[in-house]
Amino acid sequence: MIGTIVNTACIVAGSVIGSVARRAIKEKYQMALYNAMGLAAFVLGINAVVNNLPKSDYPVLFIVSLALGSLLGTILNLEGGFRGLMGRFSKSDLAEGLSTGILLFCVGTLSMVGPVMSALYGDNTYLFANATLDLVTSAVLASTYGIGMVLAAPVLFCSQGLIYLVTSLAGDVIPDTLMREISIVGGVLIASSGLGILKIKDCRTLNMLPALLMPVLFFLIKHFLK
Repeated sequence: MIGTIVNTACIVAGSVIGSVARRAIKEKYQMALYNAMGLAAFVLGINAVVNNLPKSDYPVLFIVSLALGSLLGTILNLEGGFRGLMGRFSKSDLAEGLSTGILLFCVGTLSMVGPVMSALYGDNTYLFANATLDLVTSAVLASTYGIGMVLAAPVLFCSQGLIYLVTSLAGDVIPDTLMREISIVGGVLIASSGLGILKIKDCRTLNMLPALLMPVLFFLIKHFLK
């Protein structure tokens, strides 16, 4: 778990550094960072899709996952509830920043494979590399959205901790094919967040989050129908 602890600490540190530096950064420079973050999120998302989709055994699964997940999230009004909750603590666009940060921190190859490698082989290389990236990313996000970005840290800890726990208890139970499908859906969601930051299109990404569960359900159903 040391890798996850370091990763979590880096997000906290980055958020603090970014929020402190925010006061010294002029608005036009904040806007430059804001645009850079939007472009980075979009490119990272597209990169995840491009790298994983050609290797997918179920190339249509991500489309079905996005459709069903978006429908479920819209019915539950996840975005409205989350923004309402964040609105009680901040008058800024913290909800947008947190949703983007959580996706960038938690739904990536390094963040998902890292806990598996740590649990199986005691290898924290992936998690330490991810921690370095998250330190920079959280600082940039906090320079735009404020200290509230620190709330992404416990989400990452729980996410990686759950993967670590499941892998430790059950061994190499998470197939590479499932990780690949989740990465494709996650890439689309990250790209969607980038479009929102850039004010190109508000896809209401938070309502699409249940799409990440659809590949898991598909593999569970497939397993039990064997």
